[in-house]
Amino acid sequence: MKIISSIDELRDQLSGQLRTAFVPTMGNLHEGHLSLMRLARRHGDPVVASIFVNRLQFGPNEDFDKYPRTFQADIEKLEKEGVYVLFAPTEKDLYPEPQEYRVQPPNDLGDILEGEFRPGFFNGVSTVVLKLFSCVQPRVAVFGKKDYQQLMIIRKMAKQFALPTEIIAAETWRAEDGLALSSRNGYLSPTERSKAPLLYQTLQQVAAQVRSGQTDLAAVEQEALAQLANADWKPDYVAIRKRANLQAPSAQDLANGEALVVLSAAKLGSTRLIDNLEI
Repeated sequence: MKIISSIDELRDQLSGQLRTAFVPTMGNLHEGHLSLMRLARRHGDPVVASIFVNRLQFGPNEDFDKYPRTFQADIEKLEKEGVYVLFAPTEKDLYPEPQEYRVQPPNDLGDILEGEFRPGFFNGVSTVVLKLFSCVQPRVAVFGKKDYQQLMIIRKMAKQFALPTEIIAAETWRAEDGLALSSRNGYLSPTERSKAPLLYQTLQQVAAQVRSGQTDLAAVEQEALAQLANADWKPDYVAIRKRANLQAPSAQDLANGEALVVLSAAKLGSTRLIDNLEI
């Protein structure tokens, strides 16, 4: 595996490659990330991964400085997966001057749910992904469904900018007890880790209620929020939305069998976890 930090060197290395499959990450890789590498290989060749902790998507009180960085261990995992190139730029490599041009997602998608609780987050994500796409120029790129809103924003960005990159969605990788794998799971204490599966269990209960014909979605959401709060979580949201645009479904949407997804974000101790489940 070649490890490259320079954009120019990366472009030289990938020159002439027409089927590059790309998986952008922030490192601290776990089995969920590695499953993305395997899916990427099924859709293209060579597989290129990136590791870059993107300062632009962290708010002023978020965990940029303490975000786990495990570069050597990550290299070993990627080599075992047969990744061809690891693009690991420094901030100076990727942002040689202040990144004053930014990608702004539409408000009705970028400022709801995660965007409401993490202002500017999707601006930072969209900007770095567009820049990484410019560097790698992949034919396909793989993103996990755990970050459901992010996946939707990237997919719509690629479409609206007519990028020659197909966005592939990968199913959420879970531990045996249902907890979605996340780099931030490492922040959980043993006691918190034992409580963490409740988030997915709550989503499963919401999905079951909706599937059984419950139409008072606000009541279902409030019940779910209360369940988390009563178990010492600090929930930001539990929201039942349309898969198509993440807007709240109308009674007519429910009657028509609109495809739905329930999304949630909540803090357990000082660790904020997100998850979702398609209904």
